[in-house]
Formats: sequence, C-alpha cells, structure tokens
Amino acid sequence: MTYDVLMKEDIDTLKNDWLTDNVISFWQEYLEREYLNQYRNANIILLRPSMSFMLMQTPNPLTLKEALPNFYRTTHIFLPINDCHNPNVAEGGSHWSLLLVSVADGVAFHYDSLNPANRNEAINATNKLQQLLGRGLQFIDLTDSPQQHNSSDCGVFVCVEMRHLLLKKLLQAHAEEKVSMSMGGKSVDASQGRKDMLKIIEAFRKEGERRRPRSSSPYKKGSKSPPRVD
Repeated sequence: MTYDVLMKEDIDTLKNDWLTDNVISFWQEYLEREYLNQYRNANIILLRPSMSFMLMQTPNPLTLKEALPNFYRTTHIFLPINDCHNPNVAEGGSHWSLLLVSVADGVAFHYDSLNPANRNEAINATNKLQQLLGRGLQFIDLTDSPQQHNSSDCGVFVCVEMRHLLLKKLLQAHAEEKVSMSMGGKSVDASQGRKDMLKIIEAFRKEGERRRPRSSSPYKKGSKSPPRVD
C-alpha cells in the first residue's frame, strides 16, 4: 500500500515543530487503513484538513456536496480545525484543534489544547455541517480537554486525541452503549506521540524500500565505464 507523499519538511515538523496539513492527513489515512477498515459496519469519516478548511471558507457549504464525502449513512465525523482565515496562504494559521461530530446524537464535541483559541472556528465548522447534514447540531466545547504547555504541540494533540477517541471509544463501543466523549483526566504525552508517528513513518519508508524492485543496471559488474553505444 502507498500513502500520500510526505516531504522531508513535513517529517521535520514531527521532531519539535507545528505539524503540517500533510502530516495530519497521513495520520488520518494511517488510522483508516490500519484500523478503521477492519470495522466494515463503522460509518466514520476522517475529514482531511484541506476539506475542513474548504468547508469553513465556503459561504454556502451545499455547493461542496460533490467535493465532500457522502454523509448519508455517516455516524461520526472527525475534523481537524485550523485558525487560518486566508485561503491564499499555504500552511497558514497558528493553531490546530479537533472537532468530533456525532451525527447520530446531533452533537459536535470540540477538543482544544489551548482552549478557547479555536472556539469560533469550531462553531463555524459546526454551522456549515448543520447545513450539509440537514439537521441541527449542539456545540459542546469540552473545557476539560488536555492542555498543551508550549506553542507547537497542538497538531500532535489532535492526532493523539483522534486515535484515542476512534480506537478506545467509538470502535470499542456496542451499538446501544452510551459512551462519554470527554477527554477529561486523559493526559497527552506529545513527546511520545511524536516518537510514535516518526516510528510508523520510518517503518513504512523501510517497507517501501524493501518492496521497490531493483532496476537492472546497463553497467557490467565491476565496470567503472558506461556501456558503449553505437
């Protein structure tokens, strides 16, 4: 399996910087392929950062129906929220947070590691989704969400929380079971999160190298000169 390409600049941000859209997109694709695909009855969508941003910047979200996934049977939607307001600035903004919409319950949960930094952006995304889904959504700002202690870990918090909420809450719950979506009391080890993500990316890199076919060289073994051409 091939994943969307990560550039060196993207991987470098995992060491101690603010995560790029590409890293978060990779992480979502990883969660989908390695875990979510094993639950064929789960109708959960991990909306990419580019799609979330497009949704937030479009005055009439109904015009995006063809570009966005079909939400007809969707039970939950994860949206990375970015505070960038200028669509002309690549990798703009200065903060990430996470919005988890329970379509089944009509609730949008907001997890912000610098609460309330992205509250208005998350409300905007919730309002746009209401129009797309054709139903009301109660916005809940989870003020007990784990908080970061620097200016660069917000994207890591989004990725770690997304994994926890997906794997430990939604995919483990029984159909009739009520699950608390609060992250209160849950600590996020951003440093370990960065290491885990780097380890996964490195494993895929090595696997890709192992699977890559070795091209046959036109040079004769031991020869330092190129082949002669008539």
